[in-house]
Amino acid sequence: MANLIDDETCAIMVEPVQGEGGVRIPPAGFLQGLRKLADDHELLLIFDEVQTGCGRTGEWFGYQHFGVTPDVMTLAKAICGGLAGGAMMTTPEIAPSLRPGMHASTFGGNPVASAAGIATLQSMSEENLLENAKALGDFFRTRFEKLRDECEIIQDVRALGVMVGVELSVDGAPVVQKCLARKLLINCTQGNVIRLLPAMNLTLEQAEEGCEIIAAVLKEVAAE
Repeated sequence: MANLIDDETCAIMVEPVQGEGGVRIPPAGFLQGLRKLADDHELLLIFDEVQTGCGRTGEWFGYQHFGVTPDVMTLAKAICGGLAGGAMMTTPEIAPSLRPGMHASTFGGNPVASAAGIATLQSMSEENLLENAKALGDFFRTRFEKLRDECEIIQDVRALGVMVGVELSVDGAPVVQKCLARKLLINCTQGNVIRLLPAMNLTLEQAEEGCEIIAAVLKEVAAE
């Protein structure tokens, strides 16, 4: 990473946990290393928290799992409960640089989205959805790690709250289609990673029901 920095570099921008990349959780020290690189070279450290933000990982923001505070953070999707909305947050040191007219957002700050955002965050707090996300993450990790011992096509299991990735040794598209035929919607990214991003208010009973379908499909695919 250090050899990519030159005189024209102004910032380092990453997802604290890769979403489209297959729910890739950074190894210990990686984000801390980026923070040091940014500080040493006087760069901004920017975290894209569109997928990890607003409680999905079991903390309000993904960076809180790693003890690394970014200079700038971007948010969308979950912040307004699915209604189009986006936000950018900065540290007090950076904020004065954002003067009126220098930064804008098509979906940021409109009254309807703002009201939806307030209601969303209040509901998440009142319904203890962060704690539920943590419990679900533990459940999915344990459930799929056990399944890995029974199903040889499962290569890796990654979970942080309700961001779950099950990496396969085969193409994941047939798994998606077979689950859909059983009325379960799942997603595949990077070709072979089954990515689960369920609702934060999912119950453990519903999670088990979904896992039973996925387990049956994976065993079926493995046998083909």
